[in-house]
Amino acid sequence: MATARSPRFVGPADLHMHSNQSDGTESPADVVRQAQRFGVRTMALTDHDRTTGWDEAAATTAELGMTFIPGMELSAKHEWRSVHVLGYLFDPLDGALIAETDRIRGDRIGRAERIVRSIGRDYDLSWEDVLAQTTLHATVGRPHIADALVARGIVRDRTEAFDGILHPREGYYEPHYAPDPLTAVRLITDAGGVAIIAHPVTVGRDRMMPVPFIETLIAAGLGGFEIDHRENTESGKKTLRAIVEKHDLIVTGSSDYHGTGKPNLPGENTTSDEMVARLIERATGTAPRYA
Repeated sequence: MATARSPRFVGPADLHMHSNQSDGTESPADVVRQAQRFGVRTMALTDHDRTTGWDEAAATTAELGMTFIPGMELSAKHEWRSVHVLGYLFDPLDGALIAETDRIRGDRIGRAERIVRSIGRDYDLSWEDVLAQTTLHATVGRPHIADALVARGIVRDRTEAFDGILHPREGYYEPHYAPDPLTAVRLITDAGGVAIIAHPVTVGRDRMMPVPFIETLIAAGLGGFEIDHRENTESGKKTLRAIVEKHDLIVTGSSDYHGTGKPNLPGENTTSDEMVARLIERATGTAPRYA
C-alpha cells in the first residue's frame, strides 16, 4: 500500500488508536470519523498484532482530508512486565513479522478459551458468548471476554470486569505468548518501520523496564517513547525525557482510543508535527496515505 512520499500532513496527530479489528469497539472507518470529530487531522490505526484495518481507515482519511499513518501495537513481554511496542510505517508483507503476529494471535485465542472455560465453571458464560462480541478478523482477547460478561449481565462494564472477574487475583488469569521487546523492536525495524514503546511508565511497582535494558533496545533501533499518555506517571515521564534527550529519540503523544472500551478520547494527547515528520523520514517499509 506504499504511496509516494510527501510532506503534506497537518496536525493535530494522534498516533495510537484501536478499532474492532482488535479490542476497540468501533470499525476502522468510525475510529477515523471520531478522530476527525475531535479535531485530529493525522492519525494512526494501531490495532493489536494485526494490520487488517489499514485499508478501511486509509480510505476514510482520504474522504475526510486527513493523513493516515499505518501502524500496529505489537505485544511483548519483559520478565513479568507486559510491554507494548508501537510499530509505524513498516512493510505489512514482511514474512518474519507476519509469522510472529500469527503466533501471538493464535496463542491469544487458546488463552482466551482457557480463561472462558475457567470462568464458565462459576458463571453463566460460554465461548459462543465471547465470539458474539468479536468481528471477523478481531484478535480475541480479554476485552471481548469482558464485553461478553457485560452482555450476559454479570458485570456492568469493562472496568468492572477487569477490576473483578478478569483481575489476576480472582484466579482466572492465564499467561499468553509474547516475544521479548528486543525481538519486537528488531522485527519492526527490519521490516522498515519505526518502533516506539507505548505507555512505558504506567502506575505500579517496577513497571518501567530497567534503564540498561532500555539502552539495549535503543542500540537495536528503538525509535522512541510514547510519553504523553494518560497512564504514564509524571516521575516516569521525567526519566524518559532525560533518555530521549541523551539519544535524540522520537517522542509521541496519543489517546490510546478504544471507543467505548476505555474513557480515552481522540486527541487528548497528540504528537508534534516535528516528531511526526521525523517518524515518516525514518521509515522505509511503507508510506503514509495523504489526502
